Amino acid sequence: MSGQVDYAVKDGVAHVTFNRPEARNAMTWAMYDGLARACEAIVEDDTVRVALLRGAGGSFVAGTDIQQFMAFKDGEDGIAYEKRIEASISQIEHVGKPMVAVIEGFATGGGLIIAASCDFRLATPDAKFGVPIARTLGNCISVGNVARLMAQFGTARAKRMLMLAEMVDAQEARSCGFVEAVHPPEEIAAKADAMCKRLSGHAPLTMRAAKEAMRRVTMAGIADGSDLIRSCYGSADFKEGMTAFLGKRKPEWTGR
Repeated sequence: MSGQVDYAVKDGVAHVTFNRPEARNAMTWAMYDGLARACEAIVEDDTVRVALLRGAGGSFVAGTDIQQFMAFKDGEDGIAYEKRIEASISQIEHVGKPMVAVIEGFATGGGLIIAASCDFRLATPDAKFGVPIARTLGNCISVGNVARLMAQFGTARAKRMLMLAEMVDAQEARSCGFVEAVHPPEEIAAKADAMCKRLSGHAPLTMRAAKEAMRRVTMAGIADGSDLIRSCYGSADFKEGMTAFLGKRKPEWTGR
């Protein structure tokens, strides 16, 4: 259940691997802690010039493990969870070194936000991106994460993802600029290594200033969304969504 995040450094590249393939690398609290430690190590190690994030077993990250939500009692638990996720994503964004994500399979929910917090994304043709909670769990994401999706995908496409619960495939993600390039599975590792090598040769302070400037612009003036989170996570619909998801049936929404 716990899963892990593996960390290794080779030739100035930090390799961060989400390792829970039996669950499509759905994140557990232990994995979020491992990701935090990896980010700290990247910042502290002066030999690291760039970081490469990837999931084990043919998928990136299929959100947060739903079993962990079963302990939630009310909307305040949802607020605490979203604050924890925001801290994790913010930590990734504050790493002042280039972050490259290799996306295979699913990058959904929190996995999509992790991918969005990286600077560049390479994908295989089977990659799928989305936040299908409107048809699955009945919860919501933070205002900050909505802002991240709007910045990366545009408002119309973000609404399709959040309200219509549509998934975006690799080619559409490439066409809107979210994905830098789409490569066959047998080529993706070499293409990622080439991008990391290219970034390693560029001026570190220039790149750090550029990514921090863009982060500030994206996150400037983010409104408080606690009322929205509380209304969803504290609802009967969210409890129904979790029960239905784990029971592999379609939820019956009541709007309460």
